Amino acid sequence: MTRLWRSMPLRLALVLVVIFGTVSLFSLAASYAFTRSVFEQGIRDDLAQDLAGFRAAPSARAVALLVQGESSGTNPDRVVLSYVSPSGQIYGNGAIARGDEGFHIISLDEGHSTFDGDYLALNARLFGGQLTIARSRAEIEALRPVFLNILWISLIPTVLIALSGGLILARRSQRHVEVIRATLERVTSGDLAARVVTGAGWSDDLLRIGTSVNDMAGAQERSVTALRQVSSDIAHDLKTPVQRVSLQLEELSQVLDSAEATELVDRARAEVEGISAVFASLLQLAQVEDGALKDKFAPVDLAGLCRTMVELYEPSAAARRQTLCFEGPETLVLQGEKTLLGQLLANLIENAQHHTPEGTAITVSLAQAQGGPLLCVSDTGPGIPEAERARVTQRLYRLDRSRNTPGNGLGLSLVEAVALLHGADFTFEDAQPGLRVALQFRPQTAL
Repeated sequence: MTRLWRSMPLRLALVLVVIFGTVSLFSLAASYAFTRSVFEQGIRDDLAQDLAGFRAAPSARAVALLVQGESSGTNPDRVVLSYVSPSGQIYGNGAIARGDEGFHIISLDEGHSTFDGDYLALNARLFGGQLTIARSRAEIEALRPVFLNILWISLIPTVLIALSGGLILARRSQRHVEVIRATLERVTSGDLAARVVTGAGWSDDLLRIGTSVNDMAGAQERSVTALRQVSSDIAHDLKTPVQRVSLQLEELSQVLDSAEATELVDRARAEVEGISAVFASLLQLAQVEDGALKDKFAPVDLAGLCRTMVELYEPSAAARRQTLCFEGPETLVLQGEKTLLGQLLANLIENAQHHTPEGTAITVSLAQAQGGPLLCVSDTGPGIPEAERARVTQRLYRLDRSRNTPGNGLGLSLVEAVALLHGADFTFEDAQPGLRVALQFRPQTAL
């Protein structure tokens, strides 16, 4: 919901609601002021017309009789007529009195009670007397609640409709943006086959972005595929000559009598074997990344495999004065390729052994987490700097402190490729102290 409220479509809807509400307020305020002015001017015109009629009377007596006759049939809540004759006698249905708070209209028929409400009044001197005509402003005051009701009735539904439309558009846009984000996340995590799947309801701007993401992912996939193919071709083409050199060195060692020459041949053979191992790893990595081995997936007891690999490497760990143990259930079965999973475990255990000092505790753990198996290999060694973690899975990359240790820089690359083949998320975590390599398999891979 936080991302939804901060989304651009909803923000635009809110801005439009504010603009529309402001314009509506100003429009209704202007309409109210204009209508009020028209009503007030109409009352003043009626007062002037009434006064002109009384001015036509010939004498004070005639004005008094006319006022008395008009007021007898007039509701004082609407119109008040009052004439004070030259002798001081009051005629009509009310009288004007002045108090501490201003002028008041007093009824002449109800014990001199004061009329409530506001009036517009017009005074004139006629034949020595004082004529007052007052009309109620009740119609003008009634305009305010009417306009307020119009404001709420028109504004609130509009605001609600606009916000609802903004929420609908924001949710739809959020779904489309989430598709693009998820695709980018898959591409950055190594799934170069990921593509943005667009639909008919996509807006033009998001459609263009999705197309650009697909073009970028396609170009990156082609580049990586070409690079992998080149490395695989090189490894395949050079594998046979290297093997021939190894055989020739073997024959040479048999005909040499000098111990020094034999030692040089043995060192050359070791180097050639290292080159052969690199080529073999590159070919295996290419085979894994090709995805063809998925056809060989079968149920694998991962717990039993972990236990077997730990037992296999316990002697070498003891020789290095390290401890190696397994923590997990008796059995945990998933779909996978047993040989590759065994190679994955072997690479992780060997890395932990080779790159940690004596006295290091190495733990292989297995558990169910987030619906799928969670495989971890932890150690209490120096770990990997966080800035280097994104690079250690690159082919032939090695940390500076690891250049004098056995290996060719392809172990973690193979681990990542096998994890990706099995649909597992491969991450490095701090074990405090040490490093924890975690592989979270997806629920659908578990049986």
